[in-house]
This record gives sequence, structure tokens and C-alpha cells, in this order.
Amino acid sequence: MPELIQPTTERLQLRQWRAEDKPVFAEMNADPRVMEFFPSLLTRQQSDAGVDRSIAHIEKYGWGFWALELRETKEFLGFVGMKNVTEDLPFTPAVEIGWRLAFPYWGKGYASEAAQASLDVAFNTLNLREVVSFTPLQNIRSQRVMERLGMRRDSLVFEHPQVPTESPLLKHCLYRINADEWSRGHPIK
Repeated sequence: MPELIQPTTERLQLRQWRAEDKPVFAEMNADPRVMEFFPSLLTRQQSDAGVDRSIAHIEKYGWGFWALELRETKEFLGFVGMKNVTEDLPFTPAVEIGWRLAFPYWGKGYASEAAQASLDVAFNTLNLREVVSFTPLQNIRSQRVMERLGMRRDSLVFEHPQVPTESPLLKHCLYRINADEWSRGHPIK
């Protein structure tokens, strides 16, 4: 098993998941505000399966979609991190950066702060060449985070195969950032 990477920022700890995260994460995944740009809310079983997949990815690679907590209070906020894209999408193989935070923690800069720490790992520790992110066209909030990270919108618009064809969320946009773009704004430490 590779060495476990658990980035920290001034306010945040990105870490491996714990059993006590599951009920809080399930509650978050049942919140219509949090899941606005997903095809449906998640059941407890679906939410737990997502945690189990994240744990397995982190155990295999040392990094992944980490659980996110506030360092000062140890509150669970959601997740932020990266994973290998396993879906058959028009830009794969790729590593995706993503985030999902509980509603009370929106608008505080946590997603951007933790995502920057994730990209630092991607380019300065893992030496990845590129990281992507994607979201439904309607999800302007996530697109703004991508832009704050220095990601650029690709011309590709694609239909996500896991979204029902009749859903208004079917069409997704793609954002990218490569190692050179990251290093111009973030010198190697």
C-alpha cells in the first residue's frame, strides 16, 4: 500500500474517511440543496457505497476524494480531492478533482482552499501532467470554483453516461489545468 497523503491547510484537514463520517455524509447526500446538480438524492446505502469507494481508492493510491474536516473543531464538512476517472468519458484516462460540502459550509472558501491543496499534491507530489473537473452546465457555483483554481474551460460539452438522457443535467462542461499552468501561479515549495 502506498504512503497515505493527508494534506492540510490553515483551516482544513483532508484525511482518510472514518466510520463516523458515514451518517453525516448520508445526511448531506439527502439534502436537495447539496444534490441540486445530481440526478437524484442518495439513499444511505448509495452514500455509504460512495464512502467505501473513496476509502478503497485512497488505500490503493494514497490519495483520492478525502474526507474534509475543519481543523479547529474537527467538524466533518464533506469531501474534496482527486480520483481516477473510471467512467468511459470522451477525455479519459484522466484524474478528476471534485468536491461536495454540506450546505452550512458553503460560501466560506473551504472548497477552493482544499482543492488548491489537492492540486498542490497533484502537481508537486504526484507529478501529474493534468487534472480535469466536470459538472452539469447549470452548476455555475462549481464552475466558479474551477475558475478560481486557475482551471480553463474546454470547448468539449458532453453527455454524462450516468445521467438519464431525459434529465436537464445530462450535458456537462469540462475544465482542465496542467502542471505548467499550475506552476505559473503556484511556485514549487
